[in-house]
Amino acid sequence: MPTEQRLAPNGAPDSPDSPDTPDSPDTTGSGEERAVRRTGWSALRPLVLRLHFYAGVLIAPFLLVAAVTGLLYAGSFQAEKVLYAHELSVPAGKTERPLSQQVAVARKAHPEGKVAAVRPAPRPGDTTRVLLSDVPGVSADHQLAVFVDPYTGNVRGALETYGSTGALPLRTWLDALHRDLHLGETGRLYSELAASWLWVVAGGGVALWIGRKRRNRKLRALALPDRTATGRRRTLSWHGAVGLWAAAGLVFLSATGLTWSAYAGANIGELRESLGQATPTVSTAVAEQHAGHGGTSGIPGMPDMPGMGGSKGNRSSGSAPSDVGIDKVLRTARAQGLGNPVEIGLPTDQGTAYVVKQVQRSWPEKQDALAVDPATGEVTDVSRFADYPVLAKLTRYGIDLHTGTLFGLANQVALAALALALISLILWGYRMWWQRRPTRDRTLSFGRPIPRGAWRQVPLPVLLPLALAGGVVGWLVPLLGISLIAFLAVDIALGALSRRRRVPATAVD
Repeated sequence: MPTEQRLAPNGAPDSPDSPDTPDSPDTTGSGEERAVRRTGWSALRPLVLRLHFYAGVLIAPFLLVAAVTGLLYAGSFQAEKVLYAHELSVPAGKTERPLSQQVAVARKAHPEGKVAAVRPAPRPGDTTRVLLSDVPGVSADHQLAVFVDPYTGNVRGALETYGSTGALPLRTWLDALHRDLHLGETGRLYSELAASWLWVVAGGGVALWIGRKRRNRKLRALALPDRTATGRRRTLSWHGAVGLWAAAGLVFLSATGLTWSAYAGANIGELRESLGQATPTVSTAVAEQHAGHGGTSGIPGMPDMPGMGGSKGNRSSGSAPSDVGIDKVLRTARAQGLGNPVEIGLPTDQGTAYVVKQVQRSWPEKQDALAVDPATGEVTDVSRFADYPVLAKLTRYGIDLHTGTLFGLANQVALAALALALISLILWGYRMWWQRRPTRDRTLSFGRPIPRGAWRQVPLPVLLPLALAGGVVGWLVPLLGISLIAFLAVDIALGALSRRRRVPATAVD
């Protein structure tokens, strides 16, 4: 998002309210005065300007794709409610059928795959979701959700679902588009690169805008666009003012987006774990004396669903297995204070327990979880959200705010506004670059880039800590570090090529 450009559309220098122009040498004052100025913002500004310009020009296409797909995703929550209303809602009745009966109905309609989890109807008028895994034609990391009317036991339909928020096909498709452009792990590089640079571009833009307006102490000049300006100055005014309002939200999206990215996310996860701030999980292991009982029987003809009156014996001992059943597990969870919405995960083998966890991603968060021994119905492990480490809580809040679930519709509207702001900032940035092009020549061209050598104006006591901080950030956020090194390498190569071209011309003269 290039900003703070130095030439007006006619190629003339900007007016005096645009101080510290990097390509305009300081020819006033004594050498001591110039040295004083170069130790302040005027020394650092050319470097920030050059970084902001090149990051804006080269990274903006990735940011634009992320903003457009994010805007579509923000609208998908409300669209799902309309598009899948038949599957999601039913007329509220008086009495719900036992959960085991609802699961049996779902398995009769869809015997493929195996039952992985069940989400009881969270509110009156909602349907129960029976989640099937290993279903032919469904991705390994997705599930088939069978929607059951909890009052009548009728199956309302079946849809592919993904993730802890239960995203249905529309939102799942848009989520993948935003995350990896449907290109798999390779595609995730685009979104991580965008998130890695977004905070740099936003922070640099705010610094440049405030530095530009520091002589005008009126808040309006900083926070609102100048409607009297024309040409490139008008575009810059809108770019700067809107960027100032959106900066905090953009930095937040950058930081939270990196937490579950491929490379930076792994580093952040390792750092949290080393600090004892990892997200707790419940242990699914059951006592050895119960390991051979339960978890392998099922409804007749449905061996994946334990505790439903199945007659399949234990393969190793020939004894009949015992399982308290999913209804008992749900009652145990309720007695432990786990209110709706919950998801009941079935035992994956003979040595594991049921896992009941709350799945409310809206405020107030409900993330308690417990494990239940399938043989005895006793609680074997408990995790309470109130006991989460601070960083684990902040990560949960941040991700849910980023994905638009924490504050519901208001959250989604705010995300849409941020996406629109980012799209506008990018377009204004490219427009300013175009408006800086030479107008006297009739050939098609873009605006001139920011001159090289900006780092030489930064005092060594400031430059060294900046380089050290850049190295640390580049290690923590690898795609930022790698792309920055690539920028520097290309810039150095172009500079060397430019000098070689000038040398013969000088020799001829």
